[in-house]
Amino acid sequence: MSFGVRSHNVEKLYYFSRDIYRNVFKKNLAWEISKIDLLNFPKFSLGFDLGIFLDQNNFELEKKLENHDIFHVLTGINTAVFKEVGLQYYLLGNGKTSLYLFGVILTGSLFYPEKWLYFWQNWQFGKKARKFHDLDFWSILDKQTTVLRQNFGMKY
Repeated sequence: MSFGVRSHNVEKLYYFSRDIYRNVFKKNLAWEISKIDLLNFPKFSLGFDLGIFLDQNNFELEKKLENHDIFHVLTGINTAVFKEVGLQYYLLGNGKTSLYLFGVILTGSLFYPEKWLYFWQNWQFGKKARKFHDLDFWSILDKQTTVLRQNFGMKY
């Protein structure tokens, strides 16, 4: 199966499972903020950089899943399908666990066996970083992204 077909199939699985995950497992409140609001944060802040990330990828914040986009901003891991799997390995290395995370890792590992080294490296990067996966990101949107990365020893 070609790389593009595999990516398409994994993406379809994500879109099928996303709403189930959000509605059944996510108990946090959705952020009431728009991309435009984020772009009004001070330049180089986490909020501003999140707005830039969303804008560059033509995304909007996903209700109750806002932290996921923050993880992309902080780690510098882009949104290519196999890189999304790599992000989950990074988060696993950082101590994050969830049924959904394990499902993505299992599925991604099966679909992309040639990326195992990349996945393992991301797991190592996550292990080396100070624990960040469970921060209250809403409260630090005004902090400088580079300072946060440095404080948490993130590889990006």
